[in-house]
Amino acid sequence: MDRRSFLKNTALGGTAAAATTLAAPAYAQGKRTLTMVTSWGRGLAGVFDAAQRVADNINAMSDGSLTIEVKAAGELVGAFEVFDAVTAGQADMYHAADYYFVSQHPGYAFFTGVPFGMTATELNNWYYHGNGRAMHDQLGEIFGLKSFLAGNTGTQAGGWFAKEIKGPEDFNGLKFRMPGLGGKALGNMGASVQNLPGAEVYQALASGAIDGTEWIGPWADEKAGFQEITKFYYTAGFHEPSAGLSVATNLDTFNELTPSQQATIEIAAGHANVWNLSQFLMNNGAALERLKAGGVQVLEFPDSVWDAMGAASQQVYDEFSDDELFSEILADYRGSMKASSGWLSQSIGAYRTQRDRVLG
Repeated sequence: MDRRSFLKNTALGGTAAAATTLAAPAYAQGKRTLTMVTSWGRGLAGVFDAAQRVADNINAMSDGSLTIEVKAAGELVGAFEVFDAVTAGQADMYHAADYYFVSQHPGYAFFTGVPFGMTATELNNWYYHGNGRAMHDQLGEIFGLKSFLAGNTGTQAGGWFAKEIKGPEDFNGLKFRMPGLGGKALGNMGASVQNLPGAEVYQALASGAIDGTEWIGPWADEKAGFQEITKFYYTAGFHEPSAGLSVATNLDTFNELTPSQQATIEIAAGHANVWNLSQFLMNNGAALERLKAGGVQVLEFPDSVWDAMGAASQQVYDEFSDDELFSEILADYRGSMKASSGWLSQSIGAYRTQRDRVLG
């Protein structure tokens, strides 16, 4: 599909007009400054760190030929407007969770997280040694983007609730913040689903605009302060068994760069992907203990809720089954997940069970 023809017939045309006030890329003596817009509030734990890490890596490795200027959500465009700004060529690159853009194409969800989907290890297996990166490129060709994984939160928590969840019926009418296909699944369970930028979630929860929220996990959630509002915390969620973050460069801009500069962006993103996952995993354990000590009740959903989430998630997959590219990505994604999970469960899964038993 020709991406310019595609974009002409979408809402992106209006966004392009609205974004014309953004600055064009800067050139000086063979050097180039690229503007990175992000979906993250400045300093937002972990996710903004990942964006900054990509920029710092590029700045350090490019020997001065590339400089990345990072803009937090709202500094140039809103959190959910970064995709349109980069596609339209009014910003050079974005850092975000690609499932924010499922309205552009539902296939983008697979590069963040989908219900009952891949762990971070499985996602990296598919992306780097399966067809994941090629499929990311295939989507990018439609929208004029060149994308790379550039962060991962690891397994995300089920979220914060005003009351204990005892059965699927407790989601009926619940005002809950959850993006992506997981949010669509909760909608199928009767929830009133909200998709809010991270920087707006605390106020929405505190004011009662939402009854509950998922965000990331113990460390980032503690930093956000949700434990100040509610004490019911579900640590295992169905919606994001891992959450990949992406850096995407306008494709025309990317193609103008030298091969060395292109490789610098790719390598910087790959390093940030590993670094960010370790950042979250290193901090989550201690944060969870602090939350418990502060009176947070750490809970797990009952099996009846998991079953309902599974059925609601399948409805979502069925909803997009007529989209050929979505179905192609889903089939390849699940094939890779199945190929990885057998060995992982029988090796590291069995080992960790025995390690915990032996060491107590």
